[in-house]
Amino acid sequence: MRPSLHNPVAYNPDMFSERTNWRLAQNRLTQAMDEARKSGATILDLTVSNPTRVGLHYDAQAILSSLGSPQALDYDPQPKGLRAARELVAEYYRSHKISHSDAERIILTTSTSEGYSFVFRLLANPGDEVLVPKPSYPLFEFLADLQDVKLVPYPLIYDHGWQIDLHSLAKAVTARTRGVVLVNPNNPTGSYVQHGELRALNALCRERGLALIVDEVFLDYALAAELPMSFAANEDCLTFTLSGLSKISALPQMKVAWIVTTGQRDEVAAAMARLEIIADTYLSMNAPVQWALSTLLEQRRGIQPQLLNRVQANLAELDRQLAAQKNCERLRVEGGWYAVLRVPVTQSDEDLAIELLRRESVLVHPGHFYDFPSDGYLVLSLIAGEKDFAEGIGRVLRMVNAA
Repeated sequence: MRPSLHNPVAYNPDMFSERTNWRLAQNRLTQAMDEARKSGATILDLTVSNPTRVGLHYDAQAILSSLGSPQALDYDPQPKGLRAARELVAEYYRSHKISHSDAERIILTTSTSEGYSFVFRLLANPGDEVLVPKPSYPLFEFLADLQDVKLVPYPLIYDHGWQIDLHSLAKAVTARTRGVVLVNPNNPTGSYVQHGELRALNALCRERGLALIVDEVFLDYALAAELPMSFAANEDCLTFTLSGLSKISALPQMKVAWIVTTGQRDEVAAAMARLEIIADTYLSMNAPVQWALSTLLEQRRGIQPQLLNRVQANLAELDRQLAAQKNCERLRVEGGWYAVLRVPVTQSDEDLAIELLRRESVLVHPGHFYDFPSDGYLVLSLIAGEKDFAEGIGRVLRMVNAA
């Protein structure tokens, strides 16, 4: 009798590749979250990252209408993406005062994750190394595993503000290092790369033959009035700048992202020729979103002010509540959607997050989720609804201070 799904047989774990040998069991915080939901508790989610579910006003008619272009019925498989769509991305960077932004240096992808995969494949042989910031978003680990790349962390340090530990970064470079990943601004620290850091990074990359891989999805969400620096203007070393609609227009479901390649002319030409073949191998993006890109990018003008107002209001509420106590403080944030709260170390961050969930029905991210080097950090979403955020912060501070 053939085995069926209702009568499973033991599988051989050796049939799967080592690159997918991840820990698949739920972590303790996820288990606690499942338990809370099953109990019927109302959870105040201070980890929310999905902008489509935080009460923003979208121009639904314009967005939906843009996806119905008759031109989408024609199949025009341009590996780099439709020229008209790439010109729109180039225009976005011209709005960031990059006058020489060139559509021929842009490749459209379905996500920044796919963009990372393309660049890792371009630069690295199996077992080669890429330097990544710590703390930062945990997605890199999975992307590197899938591309057979080894991640080597370099620290961000905090002293009245975040900065790259340039000395440690330089020491981490080996003969197998192929690139340096930057997140500008970093997630979750909210720190932008400074001009002095950029000069040092360019010098290091030129000297050691490295590329910069820069994630700028949160670039537009600066808390200062000054327009932040984009690496899409960097010509001093080979640079791949990644971004997309997920954050720019708060439309993660539309799956539009891109890679901008800059640097010395010969290096850029060689990189683009190879990237074009990689993109062609995976086939081009779907036509409807490319033809809709003009409208979808335009949505940022209505969405970004809403999100910035939400971030600033929640940050002000956090500071107001922190001023009434002495045990906790928030670290400086320059942009993005998150704040880092430093708390007394009475237990592990994971234990604290689980206790907050079980006792106060508040969900926060423990610092170790973002690879903080020690306990004593919680990460909070600044795009949560203002009422929920204020109530949630009150519960967090009440329990932490009581401890």
